[in-house]
Amino acid sequence: MIKHLSNSSLQNLLHLYNRIWHEHCFPSSWQQAIIIPIPKPRKDPSNPLNYRPIALTNCLCKLMEKMVNRRLVYYLEHNKILSPFQSGFRPGRCTIDNLLALETDIRTTFLKRQHLVAILFDIEKAYDRTWRYGILQDLFNCYLRGNLPIFIQNFLRLRQFRVKVGYQLSDPFIQEEGVPQGSVLSVTLFALKIAFLNIYNLPLNPFLYVDDLYISCSGDNMAFIERQLQIAMNKLTQWSILNGFTFSTSKTSCVHFCRKRRLHPEPEIKLYGQVINVVSEVKFLGIIFDTKLTFLPHVLQLRKKLDRAFNILKVLSNTSWRASRLSLLWVYRAAILSKIDYGCTIYGSARQCLTEIKRNSSFCPPTLVVLFAPLQSKVYTSSAMNHHLNTDVKCSPFITFLKF
Repeated sequence: MIKHLSNSSLQNLLHLYNRIWHEHCFPSSWQQAIIIPIPKPRKDPSNPLNYRPIALTNCLCKLMEKMVNRRLVYYLEHNKILSPFQSGFRPGRCTIDNLLALETDIRTTFLKRQHLVAILFDIEKAYDRTWRYGILQDLFNCYLRGNLPIFIQNFLRLRQFRVKVGYQLSDPFIQEEGVPQGSVLSVTLFALKIAFLNIYNLPLNPFLYVDDLYISCSGDNMAFIERQLQIAMNKLTQWSILNGFTFSTSKTSCVHFCRKRRLHPEPEIKLYGQVINVVSEVKFLGIIFDTKLTFLPHVLQLRKKLDRAFNILKVLSNTSWRASRLSLLWVYRAAILSKIDYGCTIYGSARQCLTEIKRNSSFCPPTLVVLFAPLQSKVYTSSAMNHHLNTDVKCSPFITFLKF
């Protein structure tokens, strides 16, 4: 709707934004949000803690947030204030950067015949527990003065929310701490708050993607690795207490990457006095890493997801009401190709696993025959797809994602 406003209306809107910016006033309706609880995947829906609170805020407020956020991000990037290990919501960076860094560290460790121990942290209710005064203090320490920090202060103070379930709205509640999850400024403010971790001077490899943090240490001596990781753990514990965050001891996991066949003790690292669980595989940014880096667990899980997506295509390609080939191709790109494409540069080294699964499973069902074959052909394989049809929709042949 805002895009279709007339020039005079846009001028009035700009005048309103300038008044809010210079006069340090903030509309009370912009401080109200409607919370939509989104259930977390594979969690018990009867438990209220297994829902992700997404805040719906005022559209005019979001537009001004974008304007302020662009200036704030430019200042933080230009002055190199954000952590160099942070890849979340930054220009030119994505999740693949952290995944490639982790895979490179693991393979380098394998070549040197060493051990690599990685710890993946989970921050409990990261956005809801973000310390507002700490954000304002960090802005002050970054030499930000004037209208921008005052706008952020007005944006964070006196926030109210109402929970919407179905068509019912709850009574309004005051949000005393945290940033609204789903707003434009929240990600940048959280990245600023978490940018000052006190572990960057240790011989570790830390990486961040918004609130997903992992640290790793490699070497020949397991005692040295444990000592360095425990020092980092103690510093992170102190940092979390000072900044109002809490690491989940049950969800924080440790994984030991090693290809040595002889017996060796597993690392024992404590968080808040509790020993962290050592697991054989861990999911990081959507990719499952196992201790031997075979990626077999990830490929097996990917196969299950693709089977469900293929079943949808089978229904849509029914001969009674079959959709057009172009429509099926768009569904294929959205539901199947996107899953295969994500992280293929990481798990692409698992050639034997992919070949074995492709040979022993119906990875290319008859749906793809209907999807890619010319109308005249009766027998057609997915390895010989219609090249012109793939070119028209800019879709690579399916078989190319199985052969690396």
